[in-house]
Amino acid sequence: MQSRLSCNDVSNRVNVEDPAAVRDEILALFAARYPGTDLAPIARAFADIHALFEGNYPGYLACDTLYHDLRHTLDVTLATARLVEAHDRAHAAPERLGARRAMLGVLIALLHDSGYLKRATEMQVANGAVFTKIHVTRSGAMLGEYLPTLGFGAEAELAAELVHFTGYERELEDIRVHHALDRKLGCIVGTADLLAQMSDRMYLEKCREFLYDEFVWGKVARERLPDGREIVRYASADDLIFKTLGFYEYVARDRIVCKLGALDRYAAIHFGGPNLYQEEIDHNMRYLREILESADLGRLRRACYSLSRRRPPSA
Repeated sequence: MQSRLSCNDVSNRVNVEDPAAVRDEILALFAARYPGTDLAPIARAFADIHALFEGNYPGYLACDTLYHDLRHTLDVTLATARLVEAHDRAHAAPERLGARRAMLGVLIALLHDSGYLKRATEMQVANGAVFTKIHVTRSGAMLGEYLPTLGFGAEAELAAELVHFTGYERELEDIRVHHALDRKLGCIVGTADLLAQMSDRMYLEKCREFLYDEFVWGKVARERLPDGREIVRYASADDLIFKTLGFYEYVARDRIVCKLGALDRYAAIHFGGPNLYQEEIDHNMRYLREILESADLGRLRRACYSLSRRRPPSA
């Protein structure tokens, strides 16, 4: 395979900065897996989410978070669709998620980070990352408002629960759903969220250049406790990079394998061979380990130069 383009997914085939490319890939995947299913809601949702992030959706301002952006959303949505399709290919009919749940998974993925977007009434908020600690609940509210417009009103309340599998506002065991397949769908979306972002071609650069800033806005990097004490989780962008390998090894992998049920295994089924998401994550972690062992953080700083040009003038 040729060298992976920075805008492409793990297969190096789909431009995850192009909503139409991701939409068409998912529509083709689902049309083959669920023949005869009306997939118009997915097509409409892609148009609406593109407008939402661009600031062309009624009642919302354009996305101003540079890590949790449209590209990340599209990447997660594509990963969700792939895991869902592979799951249903691997199981007999009674154990399959089915077309309706498959579509719901895509819709949840498309809106899983909508809580970062500022409403038109929130112009005074400096940056959408201010909502970091509550963004999943806000995303659930957006799902509740939006899904009925697509004919998924009956699933709106469920979707508002399942989106919490992508965040840390609630413990996963505290998320209550009535059907085991609904829970599995939530675990798939949560798995896709981690797989997509950590396999991104520019994951480490985006952590340093964009995610740290979001953690500052959201009072995650430093948090002042009610008693006046300050918790310093990340003292700087470089400190975040130093701690990323530990986050992957002791938090993300445990979450994927133990808490979310090791559903990343369906990626290998989708690709008909190696799990390309895991291969790209491993590549990123090897690169990071090399940097840390050689104490050459300047190597990563130089790689971040191209990302600095993506910042809007006001950032």
